[in-house]
Amino acid sequence: MSLPFLVNFPNQNAVIAKLQSLEQIPDAIAIMNVAINRPVLVVIGGASKISDADYELIQQLFTQVLAPLAQQWQAAVIDGGTDAGVMRLIGQARCQIQGTFPLIGVAPIGLTTLPGEATPSKNAAPLEPNHSNFLLVPGSDWGDESHWLATVATSIAHSAPSVTVLINGGEITWEDASQNLAGKRPLIVISGSGRTADLIAAGLRGEPTDERALPLIQSGQVQAIDLTDLAKLRGTIESVFAEQSTPLN
Repeated sequence: MSLPFLVNFPNQNAVIAKLQSLEQIPDAIAIMNVAINRPVLVVIGGASKISDADYELIQQLFTQVLAPLAQQWQAAVIDGGTDAGVMRLIGQARCQIQGTFPLIGVAPIGLTTLPGEATPSKNAAPLEPNHSNFLLVPGSDWGDESHWLATVATSIAHSAPSVTVLINGGEITWEDASQNLAGKRPLIVISGSGRTADLIAAGLRGEPTDERALPLIQSGQVQAIDLTDLAKLRGTIESVFAEQSTPLN
């Protein structure tokens, strides 16, 4: 593991660490001063294909529910860290509410463009500038980070509760969902947000769906909440966090 370093963004500095092995995750978390045994919210889903019609509703989900809850509980939020889709939305929401909760992006180093540095690949993406921390992990394909992301979430939560929220989503989202369920993390699917989320929600209703949804549903750890039902989403996440935690704010 390389020593963490600061990167300057317009609104803040972010701490970045580059990892070579899963065994380095606990040390990286400690060096970056991210406390463990805290609630964790994992956000997975659509990075670039959220429709204009859905965007405003999904944006409200972040600004009115996810970011305020993370701030209230001082939960660590874990996502893919790049400046697109749900990762951009949670970053912007954190900035909007002047949040202080850790927002940690986990991304493949071969697909990450750092400020002021050359782009390593034509498929590379810039980092979202409102994240507080980034862990850059081995990989040159999207999806290489999926196991790392879930492991980081489990390491930070430790014995505290954690939950995954899936919004929209494409091919990589299936693997992200599977890895987080393998870590015994319940999965909330936002029905009505499109694509992967809607396919899983359809399967939960007993309707035709993608075969990849079936093992997720069979885990018994997946539920769907409608995109417009912000009160239910808030209450569900709070009930998960309240199992073993007390709000820090």
